[in-house]
Amino acid sequence: MPRSYYLFRNGRLRRKHNTLYLETELLQEETSSEPEEQTDETEHPNTISFQKDEESAFASIDPIANETLTIEQTLAAESVGDSESNNPNSSESESDNLSKTFENIGVSKSDTSCESPKTAEKPRPIPIEDVNEIYLFGEITLNTKLLNFLAQKGIPVHVFNYHGYYSGSYYPRETNVSGYLLVKQVEHYTETAKRLTIAKEIERGSFHNLNRNLLYYRNRGKAVQDAIEMMNEEAKKIETADSITELMGVEGRIREIYYRAFSEILKLEEPFKRVKRPPDNMLNALISFCNSLLYSTVLAQIYRTPLNPTISFLHEPSTRRFSLALDIAEIFKPLIVDKIIFKLINKQMLNENDLMEEVGFAYLRESGRKIVVREFEEKLSTTIMHRRMGRNVSYRGFIRLECYKIVRHLLGIEDYKALRAWW
Repeated sequence: MPRSYYLFRNGRLRRKHNTLYLETELLQEETSSEPEEQTDETEHPNTISFQKDEESAFASIDPIANETLTIEQTLAAESVGDSESNNPNSSESESDNLSKTFENIGVSKSDTSCESPKTAEKPRPIPIEDVNEIYLFGEITLNTKLLNFLAQKGIPVHVFNYHGYYSGSYYPRETNVSGYLLVKQVEHYTETAKRLTIAKEIERGSFHNLNRNLLYYRNRGKAVQDAIEMMNEEAKKIETADSITELMGVEGRIREIYYRAFSEILKLEEPFKRVKRPPDNMLNALISFCNSLLYSTVLAQIYRTPLNPTISFLHEPSTRRFSLALDIAEIFKPLIVDKIIFKLINKQMLNENDLMEEVGFAYLRESGRKIVVREFEEKLSTTIMHRRMGRNVSYRGFIRLECYKIVRHLLGIEDYKALRAWW
């Protein structure tokens, strides 16, 4: 099954035929004389078609081509990829897949050291049909021929800076384009009532999942009842908000209460305060890094649909940002990001050696980022039995389903209902 690849080493990302490999310093003298293959689409007429996770299933249920499909039919079709490859009996294969992913980038599943390229073993080649998307963390060079090839295969590339924070993405030319849906998306943004309908539902879903996290820890003896009551009182204002500004204010206050509860959940010595720009300690650095991973993951799923990622409903659209990814990510932060952080800290999977602290600034070292990325990818691959479909769906699949639910709302097929975790 195609999966995401995270490249931490420095070097040159190259292609030979239908295979990618990272040429490190050790290998440059051996391979620099090899000519790169041409990337014209007509060169390899028999190239294996790129089948991403659930791609064939999603391609068959375009809601624009057939507006009569029910949501059950849509969800059932979209889950085929998950049901075949992500079932409760496939945990071993998922673990093997993840291990292979890290072996290919020069990182074994148990290794978190910053290995020098000069002592590293030669990375195994990566077949292009095995790639879903690529995350670049190291100092990696690549040329336009490779970018053209990745574009032909529909593979996005996400770039992160030295400190591990998201810089941007290279996206292939959009293939799921719909002028009609774009008009509808703009209409639902410009008309206040329609925009508020979607924005409030996003916030309801986000609150439900935040509250569910606190209920989980309350039932295990954590003193978070006051936070739960305060959040529920604040959440009542979602229904009475009559502007996006007011709704965002409610969202901010709910988050502030929620983050204060981290001190109890994580047994912190001092009260926790969320600091974003820049993060000032381990916990804030973790949240910022995990959020960056989630934003790029959501953006990749939006790209697989006809939605325009720059037109949002809860967050204000702006230049140079994909604000729809921020909207959808609000629903999944409690389910993915927060649960990963709780696990990492409560199980002491990170230590002070995984953090680099400067004056008023903290960020994860490469060793820490590798640990987080492993947990993040494992979480995205985890499957849940969907109540309506009766099939297993991965967290990555749930993100795509959320995109299609918004599509169906924009087309007037079915009212949008944000994901509310039941597990």
